[in-house]
Amino acid sequence: MDLVIRNATLADGRRNIDIGVIGTRIAAVEANLSIQGAREIDAGGDLVTPPFVDAHFHMDATLSYGLPRVNQSGTLLEGIALWGELKPQLAQEALIERALHYCDWAVARGLLAIRTHVDICDDRLLAVEALLEVKRRVAPYIDMQLVAFPQDGLLRSPGAFDNLKRAIRMGVDVVGGIPHFERTMAQGAESVRLLCEFAAERGLRVDMHCDETDDPLSRHIETLAYETWRLGLQGRVAGSHLTSMHSMDNYYVSKLLPLIAESGVAAIANPLINITLQGRHDTYPKRRGMTRVPELLAAGVDVAFGHDCVMDPWYGLGSGDMLEVAHMGLHVAQMTGQEAMRQCFLAVTETPARILGLEGYGIAPGCKADFVLLGASSTVEAIRLRAARRFVVRRGEVVAEAPRATSTLHLAGRPGAVDFRIGR
Repeated sequence: MDLVIRNATLADGRRNIDIGVIGTRIAAVEANLSIQGAREIDAGGDLVTPPFVDAHFHMDATLSYGLPRVNQSGTLLEGIALWGELKPQLAQEALIERALHYCDWAVARGLLAIRTHVDICDDRLLAVEALLEVKRRVAPYIDMQLVAFPQDGLLRSPGAFDNLKRAIRMGVDVVGGIPHFERTMAQGAESVRLLCEFAAERGLRVDMHCDETDDPLSRHIETLAYETWRLGLQGRVAGSHLTSMHSMDNYYVSKLLPLIAESGVAAIANPLINITLQGRHDTYPKRRGMTRVPELLAAGVDVAFGHDCVMDPWYGLGSGDMLEVAHMGLHVAQMTGQEAMRQCFLAVTETPARILGLEGYGIAPGCKADFVLLGASSTVEAIRLRAARRFVVRRGEVVAEAPRATSTLHLAGRPGAVDFRIGR
């Protein structure tokens, strides 16, 4: 074996497991593995999981906070206006450097797969060219998918559909959309139809910003589910945000959930952003804004969590930590039951990997040797602590490591250090 991880706990609860790696693949996952490794790491009972996956991000804007000015209101609309001001000033090399800097953060956080939307409403397609270059450079350590995103509306923005098609020809992977930003509900529905037909013709995946609004009558997810079913796109389509579902009446949702499940459309919530940007017009009672995660899961719909933004016109916080995303999602959705908390961990690992169609993902013989050793003994503890990434492994090679999170105490009669874990 080239690498052996000893005495690991796995996300499914198995303990005292050894993981053996040959080359870039996992060769063995079993207790008391007899074969030695050229390098061995003692997990000490800590958790080993597949890497984190971010199913929804905007890398063309990341780390641009304060350019050209700060979002003073913190609102979605001011963020969109700011992005419109920034686009003409974008310099390709600066965009590439910001994105690469964020990817360094991602690797340190054990985030090794990212689906990022890229705005195609600029006729120069400058951001598309930049992120295609970033994708090429980070390919040895991050799996990156690009979504052609018509930020200003497919039909509302002149030339957007032609730009989207150009972006796909250049190598962008996924068809995006934003139907609720079109001028009318009818045009929004038309944009969904056009984009899904285009994706079906080209054999592509679809990921649409859908109903990112507090308006309960914004129901483009219904159209997206129908078009997915009509065109046979099951398993290849995701609706991102879906925040209007939090404001819909229960009777309509009781009809909508089976339609989404039948169509095989996945849902991607963005807890940090949804709880921040939605419900801004409410006084009290005040809506939470995030989509109906527990109800979607109960209906059999795949639900992932995305980071969405890090230090950009829409969100001035964030650090690429998907455990922070899961932590917020758990609280906003009130998913504090034992199984529900475990589902929140799956929402930043296995579920988004399935939505992205990642090959060889997992901790099993034959899977790619991509995994993270966390300073926690369970998935729930990992979320609670936003656990240290003790080792991050990509294709069998350690690409990042960090010490356990501990604090030294200077208290008479008390332990010399604490790590915030029970029984440690």
